Amino acid sequence: MDAQQNDELYPIAVLIDELKHDDVLLRLNAIRRLSTIALALGPERTRDELIPFLDESVEDEDEVLTALSDELGGFVEYVGGPEYAHVLLSPLENLAAIEELLVRDKAVESLNKICEQLSTEQIDQYFIPLIGRLSKADWFTAKISSTGVYKVAYTKTDPQTQESLRQGFAQLVHDDTPMVRRQAAINLAKFLRVMPPNVVIDEMIPLFQHLASDDQDSVRLLTVEILVAIAETVPKEQQSSHGVLLTALRSLFEDKSWRVRYMVAEKFEKIAKAVDDEVVSRDLVPAFIKLLKDTEAEVRTAIAGQIPGFCALIERDVLLQEVMPAVEELVSDSSQQVRASFGTQISGLAPILGKQETTEHLLPMFLQMLKDEFPDVRLNIISKLELVNDVIGIELLSQSLLPAIVQLAEDKQWRVRLAIIQHLPLLASQLGVKFFDEKLSSLCMSWLGDTVFSIREASTQNLKKLTDVFGVQWANEAIVPKVVAMGGHPNYLYR
Repeated sequence: MDAQQNDELYPIAVLIDELKHDDVLLRLNAIRRLSTIALALGPERTRDELIPFLDESVEDEDEVLTALSDELGGFVEYVGGPEYAHVLLSPLENLAAIEELLVRDKAVESLNKICEQLSTEQIDQYFIPLIGRLSKADWFTAKISSTGVYKVAYTKTDPQTQESLRQGFAQLVHDDTPMVRRQAAINLAKFLRVMPPNVVIDEMIPLFQHLASDDQDSVRLLTVEILVAIAETVPKEQQSSHGVLLTALRSLFEDKSWRVRYMVAEKFEKIAKAVDDEVVSRDLVPAFIKLLKDTEAEVRTAIAGQIPGFCALIERDVLLQEVMPAVEELVSDSSQQVRASFGTQISGLAPILGKQETTEHLLPMFLQMLKDEFPDVRLNIISKLELVNDVIGIELLSQSLLPAIVQLAEDKQWRVRLAIIQHLPLLASQLGVKFFDEKLSSLCMSWLGDTVFSIREASTQNLKKLTDVFGVQWANEAIVPKVVAMGGHPNYLYR
C-alpha cells in the first residue's frame, strides 16, 4: 500500500521540485506539462492537491505566470468537467491582479473561456462574486482585469444580476485612475453590444458621454470605438433623437488633442456607415472636410485613407461640389506621408466618379503626383492604375499618363529614371502586352545604354521581370533580337 501511495505521490512531488527549481526554464517546462500531471493524478486529486498548490505559486517570473494563466484556461476537462470548473477561478483571480500586463491578459482570456462553460448557478455563486472582488480591489491592476470579464458573464445571467453588473461597470468608468478608465472604455465598446437598444440608450450613452469628456486624451481617443458600437446597436431611426450622442460626436471631431481627431479620422467610414443619412450630410461631410485640412499631418494621413470609403456613401453633388475641392488640396500637401497615403486611395475614387469626372478631376491629380519628388507617392499612384483603367479605358489613360511616364523615364535626375524603371513591370502587368510593345518597349531598350551604371543594371533586371510578366515567348520575339543587335554596337556601354 505504501509503495502504491508513493507511486501516486511521485508526479506531484516531481512537479513541486521543478516548480521550485532555480532554473526558470525548468519551471516553465513544468507548467507546460501540467495537463500530463493532472491526467496522472486524476480529476479529484487535481482539484484537491494540484489546484491549491498552483493557487499558492503565483509569485514567479512573468513568463512562467503567463504560461500558467494560459494552461489553466484549457484545464476544465482535467478537474472533472464543467461541473467542477469553478475550482479554477481562484488561481486565475490571483493571476488577474498581477502587475505584468501579459499575465493579466492571459488570465482574463482564460477566465472568459471557463465562464463560457459554467452553469447559471455556478456563475451566480462563483463568477459574479469574483467580478465584484476584482472590481472593488484596492490595486488598480485587478480593476483593469475586471473590465474584461463582465461581458461573458452578463450574457449568462438573469436580468436582475445584469442590472447590478451594469452598475458595477459604471463605477469602473468613473474610477479615479486613468488606466482603469482606459480599459473600461476599451471593454465598454464590446460590452454594450450584448445589450438591447433601450438599455444602451438609457444607461450606456451617459457612460460614453462621461468618457468622451474625460480630461485625459488617452481615454477620450478610445471612445471613438464606443461611439461606433452605440451607432451600430441603436437603430438608425432612433439616433437623431438622441442629441447627446450627436453632441459627443461633434466634440470628438473638434477635440483639442490631435490623437483623438486621429482616431476619429481612422474610423470615419465605420462611423458614417453606422449613422443615418441625415447625420452623414449634416455632420459628417463638414467634419470630413475639416479633417482633410487638419493642422496635424498624422490626422490628414488617416483621413486620406478613408476617402474612397466615405465618398461612396455621400451624394454625388455633395462629393463634387464640397468634398472634391478639399481632396484635391492633398495632392500638394506639405507632408509626404499624407501625399503617399492619398496616393494609395485616389484611384478608389474613379469607380465612384465615373468616366467623365475621373478624366476631369482625377487625371490632373495623377499627373501631378507622378511628378512628386517622394518615390512612395509615385509608386502608390502607379500601383493602383488598374482601377482607373477599368473606368476610363486604356486609350484615355495612355493619352494622358504616358507622356508623363515617358518624361519621367528621360528625366535628367537618374534617381527619377531609376524609380520609373523599378515601377515599369508593375505598370506593364496592368496595361497589357499590346500597349507595352507599342508604347514602352523602345523606352526599355534605351535604358540599356544609359550613361549611369545603376540604370543599366536596373534595366537588365527590368527585362527579366517583364519576361516573368509576359512570358518567355514574348521575350524571344520582342526583346532577344534587339539585345543581340546591341551586341554589335560601336559603343562599349551598349555591348
